[in-house]
Amino acid sequence: MAPPPPASAALDAADMTPSLPESYRSIAVHPPTVAFWRRLGAFAGPGYMVAVGYMDPGNWATDIAGGSAFGYTLLSVILLSNLMAMVLQSLSAKLGIVAGRDLAQACAERYGPVARWVLWILCETAIIACDLAEVIGTAIALQLLFGIPLVAGIAITAVDVMLILALQRFGFRKLEAFIIALLIVIAGCFGAELIFSQPNVAAIARGLIPAPQIVTNPAMLYIAIGILGATVMPHNLYLHSSIVQTRSFDRTEPGQRDALKMATIDSTIALGLAFFINASILILAAATFHTAGRTEVAEIQEAYQLLTPMLGVGVASTLFAVALLASGQNSTVTGTLAGQIVMEGFLKLRFPVWLRRIVTRLIAIVPAATVAALYGESGTARLLVLSQVVLSLQLPFAVWPLVQFTSDRKLMGGFVNGPVLKVVAWAICLTVIGLNLTLLAQLAMG
Repeated sequence: MAPPPPASAALDAADMTPSLPESYRSIAVHPPTVAFWRRLGAFAGPGYMVAVGYMDPGNWATDIAGGSAFGYTLLSVILLSNLMAMVLQSLSAKLGIVAGRDLAQACAERYGPVARWVLWILCETAIIACDLAEVIGTAIALQLLFGIPLVAGIAITAVDVMLILALQRFGFRKLEAFIIALLIVIAGCFGAELIFSQPNVAAIARGLIPAPQIVTNPAMLYIAIGILGATVMPHNLYLHSSIVQTRSFDRTEPGQRDALKMATIDSTIALGLAFFINASILILAAATFHTAGRTEVAEIQEAYQLLTPMLGVGVASTLFAVALLASGQNSTVTGTLAGQIVMEGFLKLRFPVWLRRIVTRLIAIVPAATVAALYGESGTARLLVLSQVVLSLQLPFAVWPLVQFTSDRKLMGGFVNGPVLKVVAWAICLTVIGLNLTLLAQLAMG
């Protein structure tokens, strides 16, 4: 499977926004002879774009519900999910760097028409579920910060991302810088929240060790699966395999090896930041709500209203809402890019970005607005957690082909997964499938 030829840098006349492949090889990097930190700096960016999806508003819902109901117990699920994500994202980067194909293109070339359409539909379902979480999260943030009604906030999200995507016209590096800036805002907000909440360090350490009741307790397993789905997002595997190709590295084996090393370090550091933020949300809920006996707190709005009186710090709730708004905007941008990738990769269809964005967003807005109008805050909270469980159920259909392709010596050559990595990758895949089957069995039994 030969790498595709470099795409032109021309802008789409319909929307003046470049298709992502038109940004391939547009960012210069340093050769392996240059100092390590300069090379890493040139590669830094794609990992943070991917990490955005690991801390979107859907994560907030599952982390708050898990922390308030079960204390620090589900910290181990966040840790294991992030370790899985680090392995899977490194495989995704490897596919893009070595094969010169994103995951959607590789699936389209390897599988038959029926499988391609099924995988595309499943991936689009995951993107819509993710977008649903972003719609709700952004609307909640607008309500908390500015008093905008929930339904009106949902309507506003129909156009918000278009302003941010305009940054792509000025180069992919500018878009990456914007994303990283918002990540710094989120991390800073939660760093302050942790200081305010004064969590139990010993309990945090115990929570990092997996407990048997996570699997045996149906309520805990439901939240755990939601955390898994919110953490290891299927469309992120498609996204990462594409955006690593924006770097203009040497296509020789030494150049690819160095590019893969830098890309893996980039994504691992970024996912470490995602772990800090996700763990912070759960720790905040556990330290503030669970320890005070408020085990029923599962709604973002309720958490916002309780933070200031329970922590005794006036700015606590505002920091929480600002971080939520930044999280929703970040995730919306990367979800749009992933939508481009899967549509062009699977179907070879290219739509203007604004049309792609509006269609996906409208599909998400309808159920969100309906639930908000009929059931209010409690309904949107349940919808948030459900969206993350849907993401988890879609995950095996992205992980299986990724592990299969990167374990194929004919495709990957000398970069094929080694025996240990192959075992770890397939174990992750089977674990995800096993947990999903367990959840489905428990739901079927009522």
